Amino acid sequence: MTPRILYEALLVLHLSGAAATLLFFLRARTGALTGVLLIRLPEILFSLTSVYFLFTYIYATNANMDYVQRFMSSHGNQLLAPDSAQERREAYLHFLPLLAFDALWYVAARVRRPSGEGWASAWALPLSIGSGILYALAFPSFLGTGGLPVLGWFCLVPLMVCLAGVPVGRGVFYGTLAGVLQTMISNYWLGTFNLLTLQFVSVVTALEYVPFMLLSLVIFRRGGRLGFLVFPAAWTVFDWLRSMGFLGYPWGMLGASQYPVIPIIQVASLTGVWGVTFLVILSNSVLAEYVRAALARVRVGPGPAIVLAASLVGCLAWAGVGARSGNPPGRSVRLALVQQNDDPRKDDYREVFDTLRRLTDSSLGQRPDLIVWSETAFVPNIRRWSREDPKEFPLAALVRDFLAYQKGIGTWLLTGNDDYSFVTRDGVQERLDYNGSVLFAPDGERIETYHKIHLVPFTESFPYRKQLPGIYALLQSFDAYLWEPGDRRVVFRHPKFSFSTPICFEDAFPDDVRRFATAGAEVILNISNDYWSLTEAEGMQHAANAVFRAVENGRPLARASASGLTCLVDPRGRIRARTPLYQENLLIVDIPLSSPKKTLYTRWGDWFPAALGASLGVLLIGGILRRRSR
Repeated sequence: MTPRILYEALLVLHLSGAAATLLFFLRARTGALTGVLLIRLPEILFSLTSVYFLFTYIYATNANMDYVQRFMSSHGNQLLAPDSAQERREAYLHFLPLLAFDALWYVAARVRRPSGEGWASAWALPLSIGSGILYALAFPSFLGTGGLPVLGWFCLVPLMVCLAGVPVGRGVFYGTLAGVLQTMISNYWLGTFNLLTLQFVSVVTALEYVPFMLLSLVIFRRGGRLGFLVFPAAWTVFDWLRSMGFLGYPWGMLGASQYPVIPIIQVASLTGVWGVTFLVILSNSVLAEYVRAALARVRVGPGPAIVLAASLVGCLAWAGVGARSGNPPGRSVRLALVQQNDDPRKDDYREVFDTLRRLTDSSLGQRPDLIVWSETAFVPNIRRWSREDPKEFPLAALVRDFLAYQKGIGTWLLTGNDDYSFVTRDGVQERLDYNGSVLFAPDGERIETYHKIHLVPFTESFPYRKQLPGIYALLQSFDAYLWEPGDRRVVFRHPKFSFSTPICFEDAFPDDVRRFATAGAEVILNISNDYWSLTEAEGMQHAANAVFRAVENGRPLARASASGLTCLVDPRGRIRARTPLYQENLLIVDIPLSSPKKTLYTRWGDWFPAALGASLGVLLIGGILRRRSR
């Protein structure tokens, strides 16, 4: 299902390259142009072809996906592959010959015409690709749902080695390529969310990496003996910045790969996840420093190793202090976390409600203080349909049954549900729709509603409808359902405890969850729908991000997902209880509560990446002033 014009353009580029190669071998010409054609062009073509192949392969895997077939195949612009196996074969047929040609061309050009470059510079392409792949595999992936956290400590070494030996322009290319490949491999499951999402994320990643790599390399070359600290600081600041604003997407931060390494992640209570990211990338940078020195046969002093060792010791010491601090629990609350293993967005809302009711009924014998249903677990808008005649509207009848059932169970219930409000703009009344969570008291009273504030860009939110109407029309043609962002961080008040409900990927944003904690939430209670990905890797990546919100704020975190990962995380980041992924299940958890203490991260927020950014700015300005004074 490859767009013909793009594939034909790729073929033309390869044919042109083949002609240039043939001329070289026949005439043995030399010169700058020949060097570009034979040394650089195969790198560019291999990179473009690799990215294009990944897009095509991921698109092909959607063909047999339950979510796509049920919810997208009959709508708008969704052109689905008829069969995954067939489409994968076509992807191999189209792209593997081109990739093989590019690889042979790349190797032959370096063997036939040595460029005079160092080893790391000459073979920078496979080094950067290798880093991108290792980076992705450090996280939960198709190779293992637990991820391979140990890879995080050295995955960037090949890239950093080659970056030190190439011109800035080439360094930007290699760094951006590694970043895009890492993003595509880590986020391959986005292909099942929306057929545009992976493309948007990859393009945005490329646009973000270009200035990041450019500035990092410029500062690195001015860093002198402190150069090994530049990439850890710059990468940490980069991850912080890319989590902000409309395009904020804090997935794939290298520190998050360390979620199972409990002693290391305790530093997040001081620095946020940013401190873990800095520490892991510092390991990469120090190792790269010694590898470069070994290749160049020069000596590097013990300074970088001492800095890394001191940082690790300090991190472990902080973990020991944290283990001894904190108030002993004096009370507890029992939650029933319901995982219905179904996508609420299907049309058979009655069937989903029956599943939720059956699982909830099985929890009542254990007398939970609060029953928690996932994001949009109950789909029909309760506020709207409760006002309509159930004899006339089937959805109104379903809402009536829900309200009667909730009142009959005799305990508190929280559910995800759509909500809305009306505003008047320019004399015209307009309805605003929200993705929300609603708390009901045992007597059936609707106590409070939270509207999701941080929406998924492009698929849940696009605030530039008037400025960019073409993109807005494209999103609508692909059935993107756009919400309005909420404007208030709600703290729900239960007789036994207070809690807030970041919805879905809101629990991936450190400062967003921190603001719930500063507002008074004793427990972070995330409700999510990860069923749509049909991929255990996505559910575990989401949970890995969420683990850090517990450590950062010193508060327990519970998650109720439509399917994975429903779990309980204690304030030190340990997953104390969990359900299997993609199974109907019910998780009863008793959460010990104590008088919440504000961690230093909760008090100070993102001070650590801000301080690193200021330090990099000073280093850059100092380097510029030193050059001018010479």
